[in-house]
Amino acid sequence: MASSADFAQRYGPWALVAGASEGLGAAFARELHARGLSLILLARRSAPLETLADELRAEGATPRVLAMDLASPDAHTQLLALARELEIGLGIYNAAYAPVGDIAERSFEELMRVVDVNVRGPLTLTHALLPPLRERGRGGLLLMSSLAGFQGTPRLATYAASKAFNTILAEGLWGELRAQGIDVLASCAGAIRTPGYDAAAGKQAPGTLDAASVARRSLDALARGPRVVPGALNKVASLLVGRWLPRRRAVAIMAANTRELENSAR
Repeated sequence: MASSADFAQRYGPWALVAGASEGLGAAFARELHARGLSLILLARRSAPLETLADELRAEGATPRVLAMDLASPDAHTQLLALARELEIGLGIYNAAYAPVGDIAERSFEELMRVVDVNVRGPLTLTHALLPPLRERGRGGLLLMSSLAGFQGTPRLATYAASKAFNTILAEGLWGELRAQGIDVLASCAGAIRTPGYDAAAGKQAPGTLDAASVARRSLDALARGPRVVPGALNKVASLLVGRWLPRRRAVAIMAANTRELENSAR
């Protein structure tokens, strides 16, 4: 792991965390503050953002707070303006929308919001931040993906498909940008102890990690790219369902794991 000073030199002075209101996004914000970066906290809901910002201010941080919907048509324009105003060296896309249930049971509007938040959103953020990153010849992008994206996942089919998109997008960006000094990583996490997961899951899945641990491990892996699976048990699971098992068996395992999930779309 690089020292805090080295990390801040490589990825600072500002880090933008999209989806920062609670859970993993808040954990990223705390970890980045500890590593010496200034923070831009971005999410759709302003109240939890302000709560987190007040907590960080008590620890000496001076975060910028921006309440915006990353799925909105004007998000790209707002982010371009922000990237011109501040020297953003690191962008983290943690926002996600995950309606639970068979596709036929979800509304078309819900399914399109998965596309807008989980696919359009990271593309919007990436495209807005890239020009100044390329000019400076340093920085990083971190896209949160999921083990659910390694195979079809019944009852989370659109969410899983969107996470597969994020993983492949990050790998492609890594290949395009690493020679220009920009690090790109897809963090393919398993279950994480967050308010959303606690509300959806009846019991804790094997390999569940604290949000702080996922944030720390993901940032530690940023310079190595193009993907990381936080947690030893999750790494084994990713090999099992992603490479070793027949696809039909892998999908069946995921179906068993999602059978008890309640709807916790966010």
